[in-house]
Amino acid sequence: FDQNLRQIPGCSYPVGANFSNLPMPADSPFRSSWWYRTEFHLPALDAGKFVSLHFDGINFRANIWLNGEQIATSDDVAGTFRIHELDVTSVARAGATNTLAVEVFPQDINDLAWTFVDWNPMPPDKNMGLYRDVYVTTSGPVTVRYPQVVSNFDLPSLDVAHLTINAELRNASDTAIEGSLNCRFEGVQVMQKVKLEPHETKQVSFTPGQYRQLNLEHPKIWWPVHLGPQNLYSLETEFVLASGKSSDLQNTRFGIREITSEIDKQNHRVFKVNGHNVLIRGGGWASDMLLRFSPERIRNEFGYVKDMNLNSIRLEGQLQPDYFFDLADEEGILIMAGWCCCSHWEHWTYRGDYQKGPVWEKKDYDIASKSQTDQIKRLRSHPSLLVWLNGSDNPPPPDVEQMYIDILKQYSWPNPY
Repeated sequence: FDQNLRQIPGCSYPVGANFSNLPMPADSPFRSSWWYRTEFHLPALDAGKFVSLHFDGINFRANIWLNGEQIATSDDVAGTFRIHELDVTSVARAGATNTLAVEVFPQDINDLAWTFVDWNPMPPDKNMGLYRDVYVTTSGPVTVRYPQVVSNFDLPSLDVAHLTINAELRNASDTAIEGSLNCRFEGVQVMQKVKLEPHETKQVSFTPGQYRQLNLEHPKIWWPVHLGPQNLYSLETEFVLASGKSSDLQNTRFGIREITSEIDKQNHRVFKVNGHNVLIRGGGWASDMLLRFSPERIRNEFGYVKDMNLNSIRLEGQLQPDYFFDLADEEGILIMAGWCCCSHWEHWTYRGDYQKGPVWEKKDYDIASKSQTDQIKRLRSHPSLLVWLNGSDNPPPPDVEQMYIDILKQYSWPNPY
């Protein structure tokens, strides 16, 4: 069985080589583009609403058509770790059948894409295609995205949690919109009036200095496994138009906890959760070779992590679906997330012994920036996230590192990096 993969056309790369750094072989059927096509019914009740089409993961580029009209090109839809939300209001047909066609292109050696390095064999198509969910959402003119709660304590005391709530609002309409952003959890409510210009995206925050109720006494605290319970709250974030009509609503789970990091006198990196030292005991995580999603498998593997008395998982570029991080929150497993080594992710402006290929161009900076932005906004609300790693085997050069750090700060990454 161990050699079966190599019987597939286009799998002739040298045994043990990092296929990410090698071009598709001449006999590969995956050198060209491949197609997805499906039909779906959009309920008539959605007439008059704003319609968004979501792609949570495409490797690596894609052209997209809806009802025969091209709505995105491979110049814009590029990057394995991008998350795409496309406004298809003018193209979608409520109360009728809609046809979606996606032409996907494989990653090249000079793409910021998926790589297993030596954690898994790379399949002959380099995992090209749609590897995460594709779905439709409807809303009023203003959408709510990526709600987050940041916790701070007056350490070492844990008696009061000072909470900051952040969310992203987007006005999909051609006119200015006024309304209020309302947030609710466990009897706590806050409201803020907001005005959005046409097609404006705005980050909105509620701070404990402005809203006294966000200074929560005797909170139920989230702890990593072995240290305490994994208490989780449910946050409801809603944008209400000036007319009183709800435009969009999101539900998000969060944990009240604070993670800090420092260097001790012996030059060791020390992590603290809620002011308590935590010894990080973890291992590297490899995805299914074909990126197939199985909740049962993920649950079983989390069980193995706990059976081995570990408390952490390291994802070197193996950024997982939302279910993985939800489960980490529930099980109290700390996650070390970040970018990968040994491929174009580390080709920046120089080549190491194992780094063969072109150095970064302007397009790579653009894709890296957008990938970091999308993943930080997606992951920032999970209490299980311990740290974000901007590099792996090597630190990025100053310009790339500063670009990454600016994004972490802009989108309120609450953890060490």
